[in-house]
Amino acid sequence: MNYSEAINYLFQKLPIFQRSGSIAYKKDIGNITKACEILKNPHLKFKSVHIAGTNGKGSTAHMIASILYESKYKVGLYTSPHLKDFRERIKINGVEISKNYVINFIKKNLSVFEHVKMSFFEMTVALAFDYFAKKKVDIAIIETGLGGRLDSTNIITPELSVITNISLDHTNLLGDSIEKIAYEKAGIIKKNVPVILGRKQDKIKEIFEIKAQKNNTSVNYAKKTKFEIFSDLEGSYQKENIRTSIATIKELKNKGWIIKDKDIVSGLKKSIVNTGFRGRWEILKKSPLTICDTAHNEEGIKNVIKQISKIKHKNLHFVLGMVNDKNIYKILSLLPKNAKYYFCTPSIERGLNEEILQQKSAKFNLNGKCFKNVKLALLSAKKNANKEDIIFISGSTFLVAEIL
Repeated sequence: MNYSEAINYLFQKLPIFQRSGSIAYKKDIGNITKACEILKNPHLKFKSVHIAGTNGKGSTAHMIASILYESKYKVGLYTSPHLKDFRERIKINGVEISKNYVINFIKKNLSVFEHVKMSFFEMTVALAFDYFAKKKVDIAIIETGLGGRLDSTNIITPELSVITNISLDHTNLLGDSIEKIAYEKAGIIKKNVPVILGRKQDKIKEIFEIKAQKNNTSVNYAKKTKFEIFSDLEGSYQKENIRTSIATIKELKNKGWIIKDKDIVSGLKKSIVNTGFRGRWEILKKSPLTICDTAHNEEGIKNVIKQISKIKHKNLHFVLGMVNDKNIYKILSLLPKNAKYYFCTPSIERGLNEEILQQKSAKFNLNGKCFKNVKLALLSAKKNANKEDIIFISGSTFLVAEIL
């Protein structure tokens, strides 16, 4: 088995959410528990920080990992989904897991895991935990895949549980209200493990506080810092993620981790450099200003539209593609009507057809042309844009992945 065969097995033979949606979502942690028993419970052999939330958990995870790396710790980082290569999901000190490790892990455990009937995500989590244990990381930053309570990552007992914020997303799986989604995310709260909340949301704060009380632990809300700290992850919406990261680091320091203030500052400034994180308010070209962002839900889109409005420009060329299991009407209602749209389809099974997207967008007076894929859409936008314009690519993580 070579690397391409190993990856083909993962993507083609196992149920995967990115391709199949809710069919691949397992509403229990039985499989991952069995898998880790077979692997001699690697998740018990390293310390961790567990991160859930609707938006910002990926950025926050990378910031925390970068700060700990600057503090000379050996830091594992598990995130999802990837943009270009599967190995982006599993890193130590910013370096992706080796192809050989992936190959050998799948070869060794293939038959057993097939018997357990694991999903793509479960297999990936098992691989990450095995890798971090074998490589003896000092700490691993673990991002949930979807939700929290029933997420495969939720078999760890971390140093800290971090919840960035809660808004409506994946409502078909997590619940159709912010309270139901908060309940699922609160599922990562564990006995005697301190909780960091990135945002105090009055409507749902009691859900987290009651859960914490039942587990004999406390909730700490991220607070505004007295002075502004910058990150190389651009976008004004990152300020909340910076606050959450700093609050997490402070709590780790309280638990005995040695992290200097200068390491916090340099870690935030070098989040991209240290971790290789991409796709969040990423500037692809200065003239015309071309930006991509993986925003794909109501709050994420609100944030990027607000950011665009702060930049002086003449015309906005919006390359837009979405998946078919989102409540797109709420998202479309937020988009600027004076932009020129380039509708396209992400190259996955769940990709929403560009013509359907165009028809639905027209109901909100969002007008533009259709393109079979994002590359053709971007090419057209480049031809039409002047130096004073902005080209913006967004609406789906998978859409952004295709142009990076």
